[in-house]
Amino acid sequence: MTGRAVAAVLTFLAALAAALPASAEERGGAPGRFDFYVLALSWSPNYCESDRRRSQQCESGRRLGFVVHGLWPQHERGFPTECGAERGLPRAALDAAGGVFPDEGLARHQWRRHGTCSGLGPGEYMQAVRDARAKIRIPEPLSELAQDGETSPQAVERAFVGSNPGLRADMMSVQCRRGALQEVRICLTRDLRAFRPCPEVDRRSCRVGPIRVTAPR
Repeated sequence: MTGRAVAAVLTFLAALAAALPASAEERGGAPGRFDFYVLALSWSPNYCESDRRRSQQCESGRRLGFVVHGLWPQHERGFPTECGAERGLPRAALDAAGGVFPDEGLARHQWRRHGTCSGLGPGEYMQAVRDARAKIRIPEPLSELAQDGETSPQAVERAFVGSNPGLRADMMSVQCRRGALQEVRICLTRDLRAFRPCPEVDRRSCRVGPIRVTAPR
């Protein structure tokens, strides 16, 4: 095989590798070694319809819309998890998370699985979650939803872009499950000061509709 042919094969293999899904999860990564954060906001009414586990999040009368699912350290391709899962979540840090996560069980799980990869201490991570959530404005059509309805992933995306200056469609994704809105994932720089592009996250967005959106109860 000539040098030119070898180069052509290598170029093809590189392009093929880039097109394939990333090997998503890197368990036991080094704390603090990541490229950016993803803030995942779950649409609570649809979660509580589809998930039969009992949780504080799904108690009747809470009328929750978007809630924090997690703040996840990410690589450009893939993401680290459980970077020191032996580290527990102290009561003080858990108290600091009050009102950010919809229940304590989720806060503990997110710390073990994702927070330990941030390079931050438990209290610092919970403050980072709070800061990230404070940066996002929920669009009025979703924050004030009074009855069940249908929309499209693109409409949800446009609503968030229109409500958050600096956010673009390539900096987020809309996740669907069984024809229903599941969550919105928004990409932020490591210092949480700005939105940033995240091609892999964006590619995983659902593209077809309509999708069902159950109103808070």
